[in-house]
This record gives sequence, structure tokens and C-alpha cells, in this order.
Amino acid sequence: MDMEDALLMMPGPVPVTPRVLRVMSKPMINHRSAEFAGIYTDCRQILADVFQTKNDIFLLSGSGTAGMEAAVGSVAGSGDKVIAIENGKFGQRFKDLAAIYADVVPLEFEWGLPVDLEMVKEKLEEGAKAITLVHNETSAGILNPAVEIGKLAKKHDAIFIMDGVTSLGGDEVKVDEWGIDIAIVGSQKCIAAPPGMSAVSVSEKAFEAINAMKKRPYYNDLKAYKKSGDKPKPETPYTPAIPLFYAMQEALHIVKEEGMEARIKRHRSLSEAVRVAVGAMNIEMFPQLNEYSKYSNTVTAMKAPAGIDGEDIKNDMKKRGVIIAGGQERLKGKIFRIGNMGNVTARDVLSTIQQLEIVLSKRGYIDCVGAGTEAAMRVIDRV
Repeated sequence: MDMEDALLMMPGPVPVTPRVLRVMSKPMINHRSAEFAGIYTDCRQILADVFQTKNDIFLLSGSGTAGMEAAVGSVAGSGDKVIAIENGKFGQRFKDLAAIYADVVPLEFEWGLPVDLEMVKEKLEEGAKAITLVHNETSAGILNPAVEIGKLAKKHDAIFIMDGVTSLGGDEVKVDEWGIDIAIVGSQKCIAAPPGMSAVSVSEKAFEAINAMKKRPYYNDLKAYKKSGDKPKPETPYTPAIPLFYAMQEALHIVKEEGMEARIKRHRSLSEAVRVAVGAMNIEMFPQLNEYSKYSNTVTAMKAPAGIDGEDIKNDMKKRGVIIAGGQERLKGKIFRIGNMGNVTARDVLSTIQQLEIVLSKRGYIDCVGAGTEAAMRVIDRV
């Protein structure tokens, strides 16, 4: 298969528009120059609208995981308790990162099950410096209750660190209103830039903790990022990935042109179209919800039909030119996932559903094709 012709429908990396790709070929510039300061400032200003925050925002030359490590490593150290909520692969990753720097209090739920807020409350009542949450757990296709956890963190004076890697730029996130002290987004998800960058917003409360820390990460030290970002010509503390900054700026201009309200609406309608389509094919959604959790609006996670391995569905789709995702670790073979992040269109979603129907028909799971595509079209047509 020619990868240039493939339709990328996984939960990141996502397709990058030609105008974003083109800007990456621009000449290199001095990363201590006024030109770079202008790019950095422009990115931060647009991201403030994406994050819905007045807090400081910094851009790191490193993926979302680098942002996660910068967050937890800059605010907590040995002897500090950090509650780490896990109900999927990336919650597990946050827990493992926190354990390198601080004393982790794990709050683990089976992957795909909702977070029990009463258990969160109990752990916070025992005392903790910080609490981590993956807002949109793409490994399980579940949207976790950031608003409620933000309220609990504030009540118990804990720093709220939220992985918004796959929700910021594609779904509603209100950093200031929700009381998020540190929020992280990745470039290659809903913002639709190439992989390799992350952005982090940091509250005054979080900076109080950061400034009091005697030991912090070296390269991902948020105190160093603030010192450099506060200069008359804002810059990063270490050499940035300049072509990725070009791409990030252009991708953010596309976000601004569409407008966040319209962008969120598009992501939500396309994810609903996928859910309705797979429902019409009698495919069961994977995550289990309660009154505080929701299905992800940027990736749909479904159980593999009885007798069919989720990896086989993924591989069959790849042969037909559509790249989707399977399950990770303990979920491998049990689920498959379809992403609708970034600049994905209705046509992309309909093409994906059409190919999925053909795959399932060839494997004998559905008798005829068309029901899923028609169901998706009804959702899309009403927007």
C-alpha cells in the first residue's frame, strides 16, 4: 500500500494539511531572534483560546509525554504524594511518570470503566500535593470527568494536572473555569500538526510549587521555560525544533480560522456519526459510562465482534487503505479504534465506515453493507 494514499483514521498522528507541510521547508532562523520570538508569541496567543486560560503557556520540543513529565516532575518530588488516576493506557503512563519523581498513590480502575469520584474524594481527603488525570483516555475511548475532579482538587488544595493531549483543540476544555493547574496538549492530535511538540499551561498555584522545588527535570523544567518565556523576546530555554514551530504556528492558524466552537462541533458530530454507524452494524461500544463520564469525541473504541480478532480488523482495513488502531497491551485483539481528530472531514468518516462494512461482510459478521454508512450520513446531514 502506498502510504501517501492511505487514509489515516487513528488517534494520532493525524493527517497534516499541505499548507502545514509546506511551511516546514522554510529556511532555519536564529532561535534567539525577534523572528522566532514572534512565532512563539503567536502560538501562545492562539493556544490561550484553545486552552481557555489566562495562565502562562509554554511550547516544548517533545511529544505529549514530554509535557506530562514536565508537569509532574516540576511540581512534585520525593516525599510528595501524587494521586494518579488510571482507567487506560495513558493513565498508566502518567502513574509511571509520577512514580519516578514522587510517591504515587495509585487509583486504578479497569481500563474502559468510569472513574469513581467517591474514591477520588477519599484519596484526596488523606492528603496529596497533586492529582493527575487523563481527560480523554484514547486507549479506551472514554472522556473522564475533569470538571468534577477539578472541584475536588480545589477543595482539598491539590494541584490538578490534566493530560488534555487528545481533547484540547477538538473538544471542550476550560482550563481556568475547571480549575486545571497544569494542562498538556500534543501537537499531532486535534491541533493537526506533525508529532514532536507539546504545549503546557501553568497556573500561579502550580508555579508556587515549582519555585519551591529543589530538584526538577533539567530539559523539561517548567521554571526554566517561564524564565525564557518572560524575556522581552520570548524564547525556549534550549534549542527548539524550528521546523515544528513553523508547522505548529500554521496549524494553529487553521484552528483559529475555523474557530473553536465550530471545531468542537465538527469533532462531536463526526464521532457521533461513527458511534451511530457501528451501532447499526451491531458492534458494541467498549467503554462503560456512568453519569459523569462520556464517550470520547475524538476517538471511538469498540469491542471486536465475537469470533473476530481486533487486530485482524485493523489489518484488513489497512489493506483497504484505511489506517485505524487496535487495542493496546491488555486490550490488544479485544477492541479496535477509529479516530476523528484534527482536520478530518465527513467524507473521511464515511469512507472509513464503508470500508469497515466491507471488511465485516467479508468476515461474515454482517450480511450486507450500507446500514452503517446510511446511519452515519443521517447524523452528518443534520449538521
